[in-house]
Amino acid sequence: MSLSVFLFFVAGLFLLILGAEMLVRGSSRIASFLGISPLIIGLTVVAFGTSSPELAVSVKSSLAGQADIAVGNVVGSNLFNILFILGLSAVITPLAASRQLIRLDVPVMIGVSALFFVFGLNGTISRAEGALLTAGFVLYTGFLVYLGRKENGQTDEFREEFSYKRGRSAARDWAVNLVIAVSGLALLVLGSRWLVDGAVQMARGLGISELIIGLTIISAGTSLPEVATSVMASIKGERDIAVGNIIGSNIFNILSVMGITSLVSAHGVAVPEGALLFDIPVMLAVSAACLPILFTGYTIARWEGALFLAYYVLYTAFIFLNATGHSSLPAFKFAMGAFVIPLTVVTIGVLTARALLARGKAARGES
Repeated sequence: MSLSVFLFFVAGLFLLILGAEMLVRGSSRIASFLGISPLIIGLTVVAFGTSSPELAVSVKSSLAGQADIAVGNVVGSNLFNILFILGLSAVITPLAASRQLIRLDVPVMIGVSALFFVFGLNGTISRAEGALLTAGFVLYTGFLVYLGRKENGQTDEFREEFSYKRGRSAARDWAVNLVIAVSGLALLVLGSRWLVDGAVQMARGLGISELIIGLTIISAGTSLPEVATSVMASIKGERDIAVGNIIGSNIFNILSVMGITSLVSAHGVAVPEGALLFDIPVMLAVSAACLPILFTGYTIARWEGALFLAYYVLYTAFIFLNATGHSSLPAFKFAMGAFVIPLTVVTIGVLTARALLARGKAARGES
């Protein structure tokens, strides 16, 4: 792998992050100027902006015939979001989750992950299935907007972040923010091209499959906006935002990123057999694990965050050992299957049982 290929890849990643930031800033200010509420801006423009790198890379990869990168990017980003970002945020400070996240958003994330797996069983996410996923995103976003309006959940902080005064050189401000948004979109397109092209060359130079590159390097790179959002929210004590950002991003990645990518491709998106047999089931299992962990007191403790981080290290180690055919792979598989996974399942089961018993006793005491 040459230095120029690596620099090409890094430059593409930088343009993706810069483009996403410009798109979010410009679009949110225009929307606010038009009188759109901060809540709707947060649920639509900002949510789209933080996941726009994943969308740009997946669409570019699919149109270029590199479906492995498109699928790997979505699956890898979802795994990175939960195991690494949520884990790191919880290690910084224990994370609290709202009841809506437990009752609505986490079950939706699990459901769409399962739907993604079912759609991919025949080896392809067709254009019709992509249309269904995209429609699901529109309906889900619309329902969140309805709930937000009903509960009038517009915080002072959000209003301050996205408020935009209509007076004072309105025409000039309109033009400036329009240029910022359009420039951000252009940088996303250019950055995705450089990133994908650089990643393909890196994979070929290192002898690693495009799926592995998508699951690791690209997915981690395109998730940097989520890293910044959740970690900063955790440091500032805005723990519910840190959790909600990750859950919402994962739902967006499957419904919108995978949906639009499949929709714009003439023959849908081919799902690699390796992803079906291992990576997508792992994504589904990790998504399902969020429910009992969050259910135990509506929090993610520091040790649970550390467990998530450890699992991301183990997952990354496994796919690289498997890709390179390393001699230590059989021992690694045995240790995971015989000790690590069973111990984790038992621990989560015990915690869930304790939480259910405690709530049962509290309910009987109240009655």
